[in-house]
Amino acid sequence: MNHCPICYAENEEILLQTPNLRVIAVHNEAGSPAFCRVIWQQHVAEMTDLSAPQRTELMEAVYRVEAAMRQVFRPAKINLASLGNVVPHLHWHVIARFDNDASFPAPIWAAAVRKHGMTLPDNWPQQIKTLLQTAFSDGL
Repeated sequence: MNHCPICYAENEEILLQTPNLRVIAVHNEAGSPAFCRVIWQQHVAEMTDLSAPQRTELMEAVYRVEAAMRQVFRPAKINLASLGNVVPHLHWHVIARFDNDASFPAPIWAAAVRKHGMTLPDNWPQQIKTLLQTAFSDGL
């Protein structure tokens, strides 16, 4: 039996869901509160497990999430990461970075060098969701 926490995730704040992928807001990363994850629905571990059209679909979603986050947050940088070392289920982290976040310019998972000084709009997930719905209604 598959016990993948990404396959059977609960209590996610889903910003967008299609037959092949879902985008969620991540609220439990203390060092970076402006964080989304793009998750491939099928349980596969690597990008090369997907067909070329599926890889294109996934990366287009990542790029659209990045664009929406840039519009909402106006960050210093966006980090994209596909690790899967702990949970080998294909997913991309889309992380808005700010000069005053806890570990900037190091990765968000590095030791904090300061308490983050960011103030984000309370409704940022809804803003991202609205932008994604508009982008995806234009077709992927």
